[in-house]
Amino acid sequence: MKSFAVIGCGRFGSAVAKTLYSLGNEVLAIDVNEEVIKEISDEVTHGVQADVMDEMVLKDLGLRNFDVAVISIGSDIEASIMATLVAKELGIKKVIAKAQSELHGKVLYKIGADKVIFPERDMGMRVAHNLASTNILDFIELSPDYTILEIVALKEWEGYTLAELRLPNKFGLSITAIKRGEKIIVSPSANDKINKGDILVILGNTDNIRKIERKAGE
Repeated sequence: MKSFAVIGCGRFGSAVAKTLYSLGNEVLAIDVNEEVIKEISDEVTHGVQADVMDEMVLKDLGLRNFDVAVISIGSDIEASIMATLVAKELGIKKVIAKAQSELHGKVLYKIGADKVIFPERDMGMRVAHNLASTNILDFIELSPDYTILEIVALKEWEGYTLAELRLPNKFGLSITAIKRGEKIIVSPSANDKINKGDILVILGNTDNIRKIERKAGE
């Protein structure tokens, strides 16, 4: 079990806090709005109403004892930056911060955030990729260079083994899992054959992933 401090409990922060708690983790939820804390208090370990602009308050809450801090403050960029700074100064091992813009994200990285997420941008990208082709089920950008694509097997791949398809050689891609109904084949072997309707989880360079996307959209 890990311990998480979720600072800022709007729609995004609340979803993160509740899900982490439902997975068996210790979760401290912090928000400046007392009504928000009342709503979430039964679905986390502890809910605290506090002003994150008050550095001493955050220190008194014992944030240094948590494994991860999730800074999910919405539109108040100053509060987001302050909470991230305090979390890092307290020595929390991992600080994940939500950003509203690329510039906001750059500032958060500069002051020490270990990971910056862009929920609206990332969801917009995923929706766009899903709309581009009925074969594409999900698109997750791990970094600017690497992406995970979940895609229904292309018709031209059906009946061939992974060795015969030679995707690593042709496209520089790796199939990390095959979903076949209720069955999931993790780390499939070269002899595994692609069946009609198989869902493939593919990892690769973003440029190479886009080549597959274009083929799926043809």
